[in-house]
Amino acid sequence: MKKVLVCGAGGFIGSHLVRELSRRGCWVRGADLKLPEFSPTAAADFMLCDLRRREDCLRALDFPGGAAPDAVFQLAAEMGGMGYIHSAACEIMHDSVLINAHMVHESALRGVREYFFSSSVCVYRDMAPGEPALSEDGAYPAAPDNDYGWEKLYSERMAFAHARRYGMKVRVARFQNCYGPEGTWRGGREKAPAALSRKVAETPDGGSVDIWGDGLAVRNFIFIDDLVDGILHLMDSDLDFAPTNIGTEEYVTVRQLLATIADVAGKRISFRSVDGPVGVASRNFSTERIRSTGWTPRHSLRDGIAKTYPWVAARVAEAAAKETSGFRK
Repeated sequence: MKKVLVCGAGGFIGSHLVRELSRRGCWVRGADLKLPEFSPTAAADFMLCDLRRREDCLRALDFPGGAAPDAVFQLAAEMGGMGYIHSAACEIMHDSVLINAHMVHESALRGVREYFFSSSVCVYRDMAPGEPALSEDGAYPAAPDNDYGWEKLYSERMAFAHARRYGMKVRVARFQNCYGPEGTWRGGREKAPAALSRKVAETPDGGSVDIWGDGLAVRNFIFIDDLVDGILHLMDSDLDFAPTNIGTEEYVTVRQLLATIADVAGKRISFRSVDGPVGVASRNFSTERIRSTGWTPRHSLRDGIAKTYPWVAARVAEAAAKETSGFRK
């Protein structure tokens, strides 16, 4: 039985990854500051710890019998939606670099054979809509739009430096915006699909919602099940020293994303443009490398929203019911 450590196992992507690894027969230890918010963890063992601390990284890597895990999946990070990324640059750069520096170094010293690091397409520059797709090499010369992207780019290089020195098999995936059930849906750290799903659920038919900017920024979104499948295809591949984009080739404007959500909800929804951090105008990146592993996404944006919107709408209804109940008391 393969024994693996998933760092960030209390988060959205990490908890889904734990579930799939467990389903495939792995013994999984999860490590995070918190347990998953919406469902019990599927990990055989869950360690509540602060991976910014070297001693907690060492505890997480100390598997039963004193052995090191066969593989480490490092997804723990300070992150959130566009609003959070633009307001918490210090926390993002400080906390995530500490986690990544300690975990990759101690994993290499313990003799971990396989190591996965979750990066982001935020490493790429701002692009104009319609520009030709960038390959993974297009991250250089480096010009990320935000500090989150700079931190990811540095941490990629740190992971590959340890691969060269210690012979550890390192895989780096650059994630596109991920969404799906059991993701953060309120509080400021949610991504656009969840934020707009919440707004549509809260708005009556014929109403309007606020969006940052003019809504013409171009984005690409990947459903959680497809992303997890892409991670595991990458780990089984021979793509050494090669950061790999994982995303779809379906690009939409924020207005089109809103229209898709409204259509799934069966509502007529308009929008109001308001000031806020929009981010890049567009990013267009190649998925040729991950597709060379045999991976392909199974969900269109509408397919994924059809699974995500009802889940978010149910959370909105639950929250409203609790608020109403509180007033009645």
